[in-house]
Amino acid sequence: MSLSAPDLRSRKRRRGAAPIVMVTAYDEPGARYVDAAGVDAILVGDSLANVVLGHADTLHVSVEDMAHHVRAVVAASPAAHVVADLPWLSYHLGVHDAVRNAATLIRAGAQSVKLEGGRERVEVIDALRDAEIPVMGHLGLTPQSVLAFGGFKVQARTHDAVDRLLADAAALQEAGVYAIVIEGVPGVVGTRVTESLEIPTIGIGAGPDTDGQVLVFHDLLGLSGRSPAKFVRPYADLGTAITEAITRYRDDVREGRFPGPAETYATPAELVE
Repeated sequence: MSLSAPDLRSRKRRRGAAPIVMVTAYDEPGARYVDAAGVDAILVGDSLANVVLGHADTLHVSVEDMAHHVRAVVAASPAAHVVADLPWLSYHLGVHDAVRNAATLIRAGAQSVKLEGGRERVEVIDALRDAEIPVMGHLGLTPQSVLAFGGFKVQARTHDAVDRLLADAAALQEAGVYAIVIEGVPGVVGTRVTESLEIPTIGIGAGPDTDGQVLVFHDLLGLSGRSPAKFVRPYADLGTAITEAITRYRDDVREGRFPGPAETYATPAELVE
């Protein structure tokens, strides 16, 4: 049986829990490999826009896009908890739209949804929880705010900004989210937010003291085709390995080495002549 939102909510490091490990996935093979590694949660992220569809930001995916990829991920029957991002503008126009769009992702197979923002999202979180939909929050560098931020910039770099972040985190906890992703803040701020909460934090560029970590599948495996962000540690260079493998295939085809006897069906006896 897969991990539930309440299971993850209990994973606070200072209470002796192991750190939460979360990785993104967007299709059945990716989810299958990620789940085989024994992670706790799979995020079907709106980072789909960047790493799969080639956009410069996350603003170019719809609820329908997200539901399509959620269905692909859950086809792997992962034991990990599956949380899906509510994409930009799917929860900004009122609670009715937010609940309907979140329900679309739940019906596609997600076990919870994630949304970005602080105190301004409390009404939406209340409505989602009234609909029995577990919610994960997301604070700090929120990618759906990239135009307002003027780019992907580290957040919470002043005392006032830290105070606002702490107030937002407290408001999300009070509203009933089961965990909060903290992205793109100084390590000391990630520590401070984590210490202030009774629910777990999951960091991405928020230092080592959060209650868990998340990385994007393609960044982790060297498949993104771009220079990784400071907070990324590539654990493989599969992009190079893939190109090298396809280059060998190209050469074998052009030189007549593929297909060979091992890849060719034998001639039936009656066709020998």
